[in-house]
Amino acid sequence: MERLIGRQGEVSLAIEQRLVAEIDELGSDSGLVELLNASTDSNIDAVFHALRYEIPLKNFAMPTAAMEYARRLAQRGVPMNALVRAYRLGHGLVLRAAVEEINDADLDPSLRFAVLERITAVTFVYIDWISQQVVATYERERDDWLKNRDSLRAMRVREVLEVTEIDVDAVTSAIRYPLRRLHLGLVLWLPAETGRGDELIRLERFLQELGESLAAQGSPLFVAADKVSGWGWIPLQSNATPTVVADIRSFVANYDHAPSVAVGSPAAGVEGFRRTHRQAQRARNVAVAAGSHAMPVTSTSDPGLYAGSLLCDNLDEVREWVHEILGPLSSATDNDARLRETLRIFLRAGASYKAAAEELNLHFNSVKYRIQRAVERRGTPIDDANRLDVELALLVCHWFGGSVLQSKR
Repeated sequence: MERLIGRQGEVSLAIEQRLVAEIDELGSDSGLVELLNASTDSNIDAVFHALRYEIPLKNFAMPTAAMEYARRLAQRGVPMNALVRAYRLGHGLVLRAAVEEINDADLDPSLRFAVLERITAVTFVYIDWISQQVVATYERERDDWLKNRDSLRAMRVREVLEVTEIDVDAVTSAIRYPLRRLHLGLVLWLPAETGRGDELIRLERFLQELGESLAAQGSPLFVAADKVSGWGWIPLQSNATPTVVADIRSFVANYDHAPSVAVGSPAAGVEGFRRTHRQAQRARNVAVAAGSHAMPVTSTSDPGLYAGSLLCDNLDEVREWVHEILGPLSSATDNDARLRETLRIFLRAGASYKAAAEELNLHFNSVKYRIQRAVERRGTPIDDANRLDVELALLVCHWFGGSVLQSKR
């Protein structure tokens, strides 16, 4: 035993060199390597003291350097698996040194076995105990560090959204997102009643996967807005713009338990970062106001949505105005909904029965009949004097659904 303890410095150095050579994540930073050496020395010292003085587990003291090393790895984002593997490799090297000394010693076979058994038992108990301690330290530090990092990132993002003049390069570095690129702003949210507690993790994961599907030019940026919603930005390639909303809708349709998504229009630079976010917020306001009528993806580029979003602040007055313009046609019935949608598309198509029939995939006469019924339900003809009001009221019904309709009658 004394022969092994006499090799403490040699064993510690061998472990340090082996860990740096075999675990890439542990040798990339000179500051971390120095702390690794201190951590290894403190652990070897503790193990050898336990062997020499037969110190029981309950009296083990946590090595300060080992705990600090675990915290530093957590702060640098080094995977915890690298830390746990380091302890396994270190344990193996200690046992190898022990076997070498036992083989070199002139010991009776039964005594040789007893010595090896004791060294194995003591070192295993220590490694099991210290592994639990450093993993717990790592996890606490990682959670705290991520919270602080996310809080600082959220604060800097809000500065970008609210402050006119910023140091673009400094903020880009701080939030780790390319502010000079073409941005797509999004708002993501899950039902408040899910109650799972992992909503923000799910939203951030969804945003990352969405960014990958869009071949983003960099990692998306996610900032929590509250416990069940967040803001997102995706740095787009310029050629992705024409189809980006359709691509998002396709991605959401094939994603299990996808969140609700509101999308702004792509825009470049710092001002574009702000503008696409404002647009996504407006699109989200429309989706929330529409309730169960809302689509899974609401985009500010959808025809008439942005104009409709300007009316979100006072839906009670909007409801009264819609009823004044549409009369009984504003009733919340399936039949009136079909008539409203046919009339909306008919007017958008320049009052063309043929164009409306093609878009609705209906016979020309069916469209004509529905338009006549819609006008009858409204109670007054549609002419140049009131057409704009009718189109806007139909658009509001299309986006807000039951929020602006009259009760069934």
